[in-house]
Amino acid sequence: MTRILIPLLTGLLIASCIRKEALNTEADIVECLVDGSILKREPIIQNDKVTLMVKGNADLTRQAPEFMLTEGATITPASGTVRDFTSPQSYIVMSEDGQWKKNYSVSYVIDEFSTLFSFENTIPERNNRYYIFAEKNGDHVTMEWASGNIGFAITGAAKTPEDYPTTQSDHGYAGKCACLITRSTGALGGTFKMPIAAGNLFIGTFQLDLSNPLKATRFGLPFYNTPTTFSGYYKYKAGDIYYENGNIVEGVKDRCHFYAVLYETDEALNMLDGINVFTHPNIISTAVIENPAETDEWTYFSLPFVYRPGKSIDPEKLKDGKYNLTVVFTSSMDGGEFKGAPGSTLYIDEVEITVDI
Repeated sequence: MTRILIPLLTGLLIASCIRKEALNTEADIVECLVDGSILKREPIIQNDKVTLMVKGNADLTRQAPEFMLTEGATITPASGTVRDFTSPQSYIVMSEDGQWKKNYSVSYVIDEFSTLFSFENTIPERNNRYYIFAEKNGDHVTMEWASGNIGFAITGAAKTPEDYPTTQSDHGYAGKCACLITRSTGALGGTFKMPIAAGNLFIGTFQLDLSNPLKATRFGLPFYNTPTTFSGYYKYKAGDIYYENGNIVEGVKDRCHFYAVLYETDEALNMLDGINVFTHPNIISTAVIENPAETDEWTYFSLPFVYRPGKSIDPEKLKDGKYNLTVVFTSSMDGGEFKGAPGSTLYIDEVEITVDI
């Protein structure tokens, strides 16, 4: 089973322990409350942003989201303030002791995300450390791609955005493209048998989970069409030295991986994660590359969505946004098990999800 590497290293664990020991220093949004009649799905709360996917008839000029915060924290503007959300709005959360604050960006999103991905657009990460790929409708961001770059930042191994596992290249099939590189995590990663971080890119969200890192990758966003084909262009070159849990393994060649999954959401399942992305019974259909070859030239792939036995799409559920779609790319197929070769490089461009009209 393919798992995406999320390098949660000791520096992060120590920082977490320190925060838990300190009283009332947290400054986080833990829940967002919005008129349920306009929501397409539950609010997506990440480290420094909240995304609200709403129906097309929502009046974005007058919205008043309410927030539940960590104990004792305060928020500015106040929870329930009416604001114009035709563009993202900023909120500052201050910890009870006044020593910590966090700036959140809150967005209302009406547009369904595109089915053609060219990886031309990026938006700034808060500290301008790495690239965040974004889909846009004009100047409006309709979807942000997720990656494990925020985990790699803990290693201190990257000095520029190009040093991260997931970055952008100017040498795409057409224009720019996504570039995923399996990176060494340096001395810190090697000490804890985590020598590599696979480049990865996926539709969904990334939320740290210290108790179970594979649950940090939360796959999928609502999809309102029936997908038939997953296609695009790729180039791939495997790195020279393959590692498994910090040890060099002779005679093993790294492999990239990419796939798409359509699944049904319900009261028990909101999003798939790194553990169940291929195994959950709610999966409807998948489009998976089998044994992708190394290639120095841009190579076209076209993968049909194959339905799981006994599965079909309910038109009413599709209309109501009950199905999620994810698309996943990684430069090392088994990166989630700390297996891979530094230098393995996957280029991806002009990806398309063909749908049944």
